[in-house]
Amino acid sequence: MKKTHFMNTLFFRVAAGAVLVAVGSIGTLLMLKQNGTAPLPVIIPATNDAPHAISVPKRPNAAHSPINSGTEAFIFAAASSVDAVVHVQTTSLVTDQTNPWLSMLGMSSGHIAQGSGSGVMIDKSGILVTNHHVIQGAREVQISTSDGQVFPARVIGSDPSTDLAVLKIKADRPFHVLDMGNSDEVQVGEWVLAVGNPLNLTSTVTAGIVSAKGRNIRLLQADASRDIYPVESFLQTDAAVNPGNSGGALVNLEGKLIGINTAIASQTGSYAGYSFAIPSAIVAKVVQDLREFGRVQRAYLGIQVDPRETGVVVASARPQGGAGVAGIKRGDQIVSINGIDVRSFPSLQEQLSKHRPGDEVSVAVQRGRDRRNFVVTLTSRAGESSLSSATSLPKNQPKAISMDELQKSWGVELEPVSEDLCQALQIQGGVIIKNLKDGPWLRQGLRKGFIVLRIDGAPILLNEDIERVVQRAARHGEDGLLLEGMYANGERGFAGVAVPHVRPQPRK
Repeated sequence: MKKTHFMNTLFFRVAAGAVLVAVGSIGTLLMLKQNGTAPLPVIIPATNDAPHAISVPKRPNAAHSPINSGTEAFIFAAASSVDAVVHVQTTSLVTDQTNPWLSMLGMSSGHIAQGSGSGVMIDKSGILVTNHHVIQGAREVQISTSDGQVFPARVIGSDPSTDLAVLKIKADRPFHVLDMGNSDEVQVGEWVLAVGNPLNLTSTVTAGIVSAKGRNIRLLQADASRDIYPVESFLQTDAAVNPGNSGGALVNLEGKLIGINTAIASQTGSYAGYSFAIPSAIVAKVVQDLREFGRVQRAYLGIQVDPRETGVVVASARPQGGAGVAGIKRGDQIVSINGIDVRSFPSLQEQLSKHRPGDEVSVAVQRGRDRRNFVVTLTSRAGESSLSSATSLPKNQPKAISMDELQKSWGVELEPVSEDLCQALQIQGGVIIKNLKDGPWLRQGLRKGFIVLRIDGAPILLNEDIERVVQRAARHGEDGLLLEGMYANGERGFAGVAVPHVRPQPRK
């Protein structure tokens, strides 16, 4: 279990199983993903096909119009949402830690681990949103709907900076969906429901109130090398959530999605009073970008904020940035974006996260005794007002990457395994390392003679199979590939290598 200590409060992502931990200032935050490496109490029927054979209770139909108060409002909200929340089940390869030296080299043995979380259907065609940490590193993802049907899922896109991912499943019928609500209108003290699959208890509904907005709990980790700059402005509630709730719905009494449940504050790893959800304002924008571009188009004001001051006080403004060009200066206090109050850096992030580079926003600032308004054209992190160049690629068009370019990028020379060696090892085929230079494969501990049998779960028989897997990974915007294979002496090994950033080459 990975821990980062700030004081004595742990913040856990709530996806059941291997728990990722970051520590905050009041308790423990658990990201709500559950998987088989750290089992939690599970209730399942005594049957081999569990949990798919669990009977589905009959629920009341949602009313055509929301009821604003009383018990019926909770019944309406539950009935509106429970069939749109799905069970996300993942299969991952986990490296055994029996030999730490081999583990460091990426060559230790591993085992298959099962994980689970929740997801929310947002499009009748089979588009759903969940947390990035729910599907991170998964080889396979399956979705179980509330009626017990199971579908394989494809990852459309994933964004670690907001901990959101968009998946797609196919079926010959429309799916129940949740309408997107407006988290900007959510009030502290408002009743909400949390809907998900805690501890593998499917279709579970709990209730609570919104106890705070704009929480930055320092749960997500920055990584400039991977362009990860966390955006945290969580809704805090006291609705009970537990491992398995990650990616599930936070719903208002109108039956609309106002957040995606992500983490809990706890000192035990189970619910202890506070849970945290990504606001729907962020969710809607991230989902739209991932569906349209395959990546998130982030917008920036072009300022530095003074952390010593109360509120959002400008420490500096880049001369060529949107704020600087518009006339915003050092010492200005930003008080609103497009008329929505901004009282902290997380709330500023939340409002900017709804926009793309090139969008114009109205920024109100307090300059001394004067209130001034500026129209600011937002830019990318690089200061450009245009969208990412990735948008110029036709949607779903694979990159034609030659095998020569792949081998140069990886520092490796590969060739198909000989027929004699296949017979001796009783394998159908594979690709063997003939020569190895300094590069990603060598740094992962692979040696000459290693036979690649599978990449990301796909069988590898010839060099062309590697091309196909890399093209698929590039098309889906994936960062890494999992290699599985063996040596001639029977030793098995695994290694993770990055998807090569090579210039596309046309096939001959």
